Amino acid sequence: MEKIIIAIDGWSSCGKSTLAKQLAKKLGYVYIDSGAMYRAITLYFIRHHVHYTDTRQVGAALKNINIHFQFNEITQSSEIFLNDENVEHFLRGLAVAEKVSDVAALKEVRHFAVAQQQKFGNKKGVVMDGRDIGTTVFPHAELKFFMTADILVRVERRFKELFEKDPNVSLEDVKANLEMRDYIDSNREISPLRKADDAIVIDNTDLSIQQQLELCLDILKQRGYC
Repeated sequence: MEKIIIAIDGWSSCGKSTLAKQLAKKLGYVYIDSGAMYRAITLYFIRHHVHYTDTRQVGAALKNINIHFQFNEITQSSEIFLNDENVEHFLRGLAVAEKVSDVAALKEVRHFAVAQQQKFGNKKGVVMDGRDIGTTVFPHAELKFFMTADILVRVERRFKELFEKDPNVSLEDVKANLEMRDYIDSNREISPLRKADDAIVIDNTDLSIQQQLELCLDILKQRGYC
């Protein structure tokens, strides 16, 4: 069966990555986490004290960043490497979360990341999730999903994820962070978060992870993609 590109966009903590990983595994596709790419860039900026308001510093930093994904046979998942270091476990903390939307909004950063992402999709058979995959990275993707969920549900999901790493995190901090990221993502000048006209909306407020997967697989079957 001919392989396609599946683009998954949506708000923070809507389960985009979870769905993308599941679909990639079911279909035998490559999973690319675009959000992890922006987080890795943000991590590099934090570690190297790059002032993201300084265009020259940003440009110089990007020249020293190499990102690739590698499949981990033990965990059966794709992991991200920043300059040959596995940084998978450094990307989900609040320090990165507080800055990633600002960094991702930079024109230079987005051009750098999008160019990388488009190369990943050259051979098709790719599932990629993010904020602008169906609108900017792969506007001609054969199948696009746009994920959404109630804000309180999203806050609770994100809180549980962060609490495992940092018991000092508060629900109020997580809510404030999500609301800030939503605003920045949807109002940035370069590639703002928006639903592609041909994207299928998946509201998973009341769906389990398995129900969400089955719904999307049914859509793929209806369209003859699996």
